[in-house]
Amino acid sequence: MEVDWAGQTAQLVDNETGEILDVYIFVAALPYSGYAYAEAFWDMKQDSWIAAHVNAYNFFGGVSRILVPDNLKTGVVKRTKAEIILNRSYQEMAEHYGCAIIPTRVRSPKDKANVEGAVGIVSTFILAAIRNQRFFSLRELNEVIRERLHALNHKPFQNKSGSRASLFAKERSSLLPLPRNSYEAATWKNAKVSYNYHIQADDWYYSVPFEYIKRRVDVRITRNTVEVFYEGTRICSHVRSYDTRQRYVTTEAHMPPNHQKYVQWDGDRFRSWAAKIGANTTAVVESILTGYKVEQQGYRACMALLKLSDQYSEERLEAACAKGLFYTPRPSYKSIQTILKSGQDKPIGESESESPPQSQASKYGFTRGANYYGASSDSSNSKNAGNAGRGQK
Repeated sequence: MEVDWAGQTAQLVDNETGEILDVYIFVAALPYSGYAYAEAFWDMKQDSWIAAHVNAYNFFGGVSRILVPDNLKTGVVKRTKAEIILNRSYQEMAEHYGCAIIPTRVRSPKDKANVEGAVGIVSTFILAAIRNQRFFSLRELNEVIRERLHALNHKPFQNKSGSRASLFAKERSSLLPLPRNSYEAATWKNAKVSYNYHIQADDWYYSVPFEYIKRRVDVRITRNTVEVFYEGTRICSHVRSYDTRQRYVTTEAHMPPNHQKYVQWDGDRFRSWAAKIGANTTAVVESILTGYKVEQQGYRACMALLKLSDQYSEERLEAACAKGLFYTPRPSYKSIQTILKSGQDKPIGESESESPPQSQASKYGFTRGANYYGASSDSSNSKNAGNAGRGQK
């Protein structure tokens, strides 16, 4: 199967602004019959390129053993005299269908003469014929292209008997059967597993076994799945999420052991427990849960915080949380524990009443004893006695 983008574009009309938008036409052709396929896409990027091949194979009802593209970047990353480096997703698609990709030589259009001819025919027979029509959606345009394509493939040859369709009926038996499932276009990226054992794919975060923290991994992203590979071995996969309310997708088996024991808990359960104690405790629990990228990482701190009510009472925990919130809008478990240990949560009067009674001596201030002046009471008496004797003399 020879493939290429047509040089001529088609146009759509934006039904809101009236702006004329260019769309690009993918063309594929089989070499023996010239049987052609064409489809319009918004762009010529990787996703469109892969989708066009998948749709072409489905249209032909089989797979060619050899696939001949041009040397465009969505297909060929690098070409030298020694080797051809294909785009990873493109190579993966070919492996899925069991065909070999043999790009044309540079500046050698004859290597895919059939599709070059088909591109010219599509440009005149299809695009030129619909140039005066107005289309407002890609689906509408492709429906008309499909009708004109059917007419082209069944149009009798001018210089020989039959048509592209009649020759394709013979050629079709040479195609490989389609696989059970169509190839799902994939995007590859390299990522580093963060300290919270998650990697980012688009705007979502997916868990990876915690043993791979700080390792670099390859991530394969399709419409429905996210797969993670380390040194060529797949280490985990997830169903791709589109839920904007929950950006983290976490598998229990990927969690460190000290996180797993809280898996039966969730944020709402901690919030409910805290609400029974008081509004300040609820506020502290909420600040802990939202302070982590992964909510589960805050479960241990929440459990320890709420367990302080067993040691100090619910009333004191609520008061300590109020004190902590006075100091900072995001108090930690440690700060609340410190407040309770030091008794800062207690009213001032209560703290004074519980303090030990003052001695009678200290009631009137600090009284210095004889030792402060470097003399004992005995030596003082001896000194006085000596003075008295000298006075008598």
